Amino acid sequence: MRLMLLATAISFSFAVSTSRADNWGHWRGPDGNGAAANASPPTQWSDTENVKWKVAIPGKGSGSPVVWENQVFVVTAVPAANAPAETLDFLLMCFDRANGKLLWQQTATTARPHQGTHATNGFASASPCTDGQHVYAHFGSRGLYCYTMDGQLVWKRDDLGKMNTRLGFGEGSSPVLAGNKIIVPWDHEGPSALMALDKLTGQTIWNVAREEPSGWATPLIVQHDGQKQVVMNGDGHARSYDLETGEELWRCGGQTMRPGASAVAADGMIYVASGFRGAYLGAFKPDGKGDIEGTRKVVWSLGRDTPDIASPLLSSGRLYFYKGRSGLLSCLDAKTGEPHYAASRIAGINSTYASPVAAGGYVFLSGRSGRIVVIKDSPELEIVATNAMNETVDATPAPVDNELFIRGERHLFCIAN
Repeated sequence: MRLMLLATAISFSFAVSTSRADNWGHWRGPDGNGAAANASPPTQWSDTENVKWKVAIPGKGSGSPVVWENQVFVVTAVPAANAPAETLDFLLMCFDRANGKLLWQQTATTARPHQGTHATNGFASASPCTDGQHVYAHFGSRGLYCYTMDGQLVWKRDDLGKMNTRLGFGEGSSPVLAGNKIIVPWDHEGPSALMALDKLTGQTIWNVAREEPSGWATPLIVQHDGQKQVVMNGDGHARSYDLETGEELWRCGGQTMRPGASAVAADGMIYVASGFRGAYLGAFKPDGKGDIEGTRKVVWSLGRDTPDIASPLLSSGRLYFYKGRSGLLSCLDAKTGEPHYAASRIAGINSTYASPVAAGGYVFLSGRSGRIVVIKDSPELEIVATNAMNETVDATPAPVDNELFIRGERHLFCIAN
């Protein structure tokens, strides 16, 4: 089995941009797994220690920061001045990585959302993404906007329609870049779809219907045997699509309601999980065809303690994930599914939206309380430090070089040695 997996891994890699390791152009990092191979940020900080800078962010948003070279990007939605009630300015903001100075901001659009949102959600929940040539801000029903790195609008797509999410929970799936395309998820209570747009022009390359209701997952791009796939979680099935054509390649049932967790993949396997009103985590081979449920293309599966909103972290051959939205953490051997530890209480973390990230031999766990607990990236659970941000943290941090960028409810922080 080990030799077979190693052989498969030779032809299995991630289709990501040609970013250097010390960029974080997507909310899940360079390979989509939540891990930074070369970063080593501090593990401990306070109001006076290891805080390089801290800047206020107006409005509300839980989109995660992305970092490219000397620029840090975040999105937010701010009440519009001199406008009807509930009208918002949807902003993309760019900060100087060295000092936190605002370099530029653009109002992508001003609009009154057609539907409400959950009390813990906002209207700027999708994370931006960048390839170092352009930066993309996705506001769902309010449109997708492409800017140059100095803030000039290149194109916009504000004609994609209006989403109707389950129980008015709001929107939040992020797009992802893949070669010449930007992949846009569109799962809701109306006609759901997955779209590929030309990243330079915004023109539609393909648009495939999805038999899925509301979901908040982000696509993962993988490559197997020369073919690039788009892996997408779903209420009914986890599915894979051909990146070039949008054709569905394989699907597997077992997922739970309104999935929010995104897939991760490495070493010849893809992992998809959900954990609302049920529990499922499946490890899939990437070469399946059609319906693979119950076949040997499902290497192993788990039916307990699986994540809901926060996505799994895949680092050093280990899967880390919370039970539902709690702070109960599990760590599994990614190849076998065997637990190193399961549903273990992490003191200080009770409710989670942000996904765990790994850097420098450590795993950073963010709770909605504003506490960030650092543990060793190892088979044994060992807490190294507990840090308090003193405000809610729902966005996933971005580790880059010796820095950790944290978007809180009110501020953007740069933590550095």
